[in-house]
Amino acid sequence: MSLKRSYNGIPTGEIKVFLEEKYLQYNNPSFIACDPVSIPHSFTDRRDREISGFLTAAIAWGRRDLILRSSRLMVELMENVPYEFLTTAGEKELDRLSVFVHRTFNGSDFKYFIKGLRLIYSNYNSMEEVILQGMKDGGSLKEGLSHLRSLFFSLPHATRNEKHFADIMGGAAGKRLNMFLRWMVRKDNHGVDFGIWEKIDPAMLYIPLDLHSGNTARRLGLLSRKMNDWKAVEELTEVLREFDHADPVKYDFALFGLGVNEKF
Repeated sequence: MSLKRSYNGIPTGEIKVFLEEKYLQYNNPSFIACDPVSIPHSFTDRRDREISGFLTAAIAWGRRDLILRSSRLMVELMENVPYEFLTTAGEKELDRLSVFVHRTFNGSDFKYFIKGLRLIYSNYNSMEEVILQGMKDGGSLKEGLSHLRSLFFSLPHATRNEKHFADIMGGAAGKRLNMFLRWMVRKDNHGVDFGIWEKIDPAMLYIPLDLHSGNTARRLGLLSRKMNDWKAVEELTEVLREFDHADPVKYDFALFGLGVNEKF
């Protein structure tokens, strides 16, 4: 794919400079407090950050204040020790999770997500290891994520549990999943993303595409596909890789910030 000379009549160089400015504007610690990433930031242990980050990302849709409220309740129900809770909680402790509700994610979903995570951490040190295992043959992050999902749902579960873990092989955009990966993989010393997964190359990440970032990308002429699905994710990510091959999803800060904060 060759870089276009312009998007919507605006020279490519100008758009890149604009996105770089917005990336720097929104990628700073002041961004954390009102964003779901603040939940894993409340922990120092790597596993606690992974687990709380994954669970927070799983429910990260709707109003951000309600996402934060529900995510804090999740952590409280895990007694503020996510890794210890999922490795030691018995049925009595798991039953306490039944009270949880965030939009369509309910206590049944929460309980299974704990069981799925327990399965992973009983056999691996990190979810990153599972993803890398799935990437061994094809080398694609997409295959790695599919492998993680398959392992996660390998225990008996209700079909409803599956809708809260995007099936990107089925065409889902996987916004929350890609956002979680951005948190874990990117490391730019700006204080927002953690960069605690060091074996997955940030260049392989995909843009966390949602209504806001998608609309902004279309107005800039960076995305032609009208649906926010996996094909759109691939299309937009390829353009962003031309702007910065080593770190394409850094522009998530710019696209999302323009859409949400500036109503671009």
